Amino acid sequence: MTVINSPAEVIAISQKYADREPHVLDGMADGAWLDAQSFPPLQWSVQGIVPEGFGLIVAPPKAGKSWFVAGIGLACATGGLALGKISVSRRPVLYMALEDGHRRLQGRFRQILGEGIPIPKDIHLIVRARPLEVVAMISEFLDLHSAKAPLIILDTLGKVKPPKRAGEDSYTADYAIGTKLKDLVDAVSGSSLLVVHHTRKAESSDFVDAVSGTQGIAGSADFILVLARKRKSDDAVLAVTGRDVPENEYALTTSDGRWSLDGMDLTDAAATVEHRQQKTALGDRSIEILRFVESRSQTTPGEVAEHLGIDSKTAGTLLGRLYDAGNIEKSGRGIYVGRVESVESVESAVNAQLNTDTPTTDDSTNSTLSTLSTPGENR
Repeated sequence: MTVINSPAEVIAISQKYADREPHVLDGMADGAWLDAQSFPPLQWSVQGIVPEGFGLIVAPPKAGKSWFVAGIGLACATGGLALGKISVSRRPVLYMALEDGHRRLQGRFRQILGEGIPIPKDIHLIVRARPLEVVAMISEFLDLHSAKAPLIILDTLGKVKPPKRAGEDSYTADYAIGTKLKDLVDAVSGSSLLVVHHTRKAESSDFVDAVSGTQGIAGSADFILVLARKRKSDDAVLAVTGRDVPENEYALTTSDGRWSLDGMDLTDAAATVEHRQQKTALGDRSIEILRFVESRSQTTPGEVAEHLGIDSKTAGTLLGRLYDAGNIEKSGRGIYVGRVESVESVESAVNAQLNTDTPTTDDSTNSTLSTLSTPGENR
């Protein structure tokens, strides 16, 4: 045992340890320590859609993403139903609507809420901010409401993204921006930062690749939402993925600026996506069969089955539907021949039929696709 005999020795020992430089492994923990920890469960601003942390919602211009986030913000500020079906807790909301003004926001909020419903006090608005001000604004709001798990919506990233410095790598610049935003929200437990961003013009089979810019922005985010809606359609799909979020796709509909799940809950909305895809595949397959029949003198179900890699019963059913619709003819039992009518006109007929069919007990793949247009202000 070391015996300390004087105050001078105490001071010397204190200085020795005070002056010690941090070791590179000082932050290392072992499995036993990790196993002994107790962490709070993941919190959600919107269950299954918007968890705590930094996230992106991306969509093409005029797809309705600003109406989407406005609806989310109003629901959380009120403590009602997000997307018409998901119960949310009331919390402070900062909506940085940097592409809008107060008059437009008032009209948009009133349209989403419905006649006679006041705009909730807990949604706070900023419509002007310079790039260097945004971080300070977000940080201040988080500090002010740190005990209430606030939700912050930044619309859009492009309005505050600083220019890349000369010689700076694009990925590094994008990742630095995302990391700075993530660090802000990570400092306040339960809080969420949802940033509106645009999609790339190039198409990809991976919806995460839809995020505009380099992979630095997407790589820094805790979760990503991709909103896809065809022009002149009220139907859309919201793809969700993230570090702590179950990856899935949910069917949505929009009407008069209000976004809602197309289903009773998230599970039902996910099933609706599959039904829509099955119906689209049915239409594409029918057109493919039609082209195959048109290219031959005569065709049997077995030949269609071999060509498409499907079973003969399915091939026969699809051929029968094309025959019943008058798109092809029969030259004998189980033998089909094409008509003079062009394939292009038949494509139009098939698409029209897909938009008007209703579900039946015999064909669960059919569902009604609306052709109403989204309000012109949607972004």
